[in-house]
Amino acid sequence: MSDKVKVGFIGVGLMGHGMAKNLLEKGHPLVVKGNRNRAPVEDLVARGAVEVATPREMAAACDVIHICLGNAPQVESVFRGEDGILAGMRDGLIVVECSTSDPNVTLALSAELGERGGHMVDAPLGRTPKEAEAGTLDAMVGADPEVFQRILPVLDCWAGNINHVGPVGAGHKMKLIMNTIAMSYAALYAEVTSLGAKVGIPPATIQRVIGSSRLGNGFFNTFMDYAVNRNRDAHKFSVANASKDVRYALSMAAEAGALSPMASATRQYFTQIEAQGHAEDYVPWIADHIARMNGLDLEEEAKKGRD
Repeated sequence: MSDKVKVGFIGVGLMGHGMAKNLLEKGHPLVVKGNRNRAPVEDLVARGAVEVATPREMAAACDVIHICLGNAPQVESVFRGEDGILAGMRDGLIVVECSTSDPNVTLALSAELGERGGHMVDAPLGRTPKEAEAGTLDAMVGADPEVFQRILPVLDCWAGNINHVGPVGAGHKMKLIMNTIAMSYAALYAEVTSLGAKVGIPPATIQRVIGSSRLGNGFFNTFMDYAVNRNRDAHKFSVANASKDVRYALSMAAEAGALSPMASATRQYFTQIEAQGHAEDYVPWIADHIARMNGLDLEEEAKKGRD
């Protein structure tokens, strides 16, 4: 695939803006679809992107389309209907689906795309908006081998770690496994942070001891950057999205007949926080909610032992 193929991008939010910016900077003509948040769209247009009104218009103009949306119904909505991708696409279109979505939806849309001469690549993302802006995201890719090789130069524009994990659908399955691990970590870290505070071990001590041990990891560091250092932007990923991802993972487990009691417990943490009206809080903020359930003020506890 030529380095200069025309690329469309639907969903230029927290992650999508940085990805689209990097595609532009690597020389790809870029087409974007506007949304309610005008700031990232206008920034990209100022950098040279062209804005269109519908996915259909984008599909008629582009060789590759990226989708980076919040859930499976949103993804379906940009494919189907008189203004959707399927209505306007030309033969050979490759759609790179970067949302964290339901693998069954991915496979169904892949079949519909294939009937019209197109190709689906599911390439959900790992890491944060910081890496999106830097062009160093993780990508776990589901695609036919030949299509993967064709699209790899485009993925290289915004990803620093690319793993081809299997055929179409495998990328989204892998992402659900990854996010189940991450959100289970989040629930566990929130719980033990409060436990430590209740028994006289300040959050800063947990951060220092665990972070310097073999149990430390990047997600722990990010989570505790909020829980202890109170960096509200440490991980810009909402409770609503976390809950949705674990829900998709549990559905996948049920279809596979796989035991999932820990994932079920993780979902309950996020469902409870959603029910309390905090769906748009970022994931590390659950440490505050769990602390309050334990009769603690994490803001005050975090000051203890902190440099």
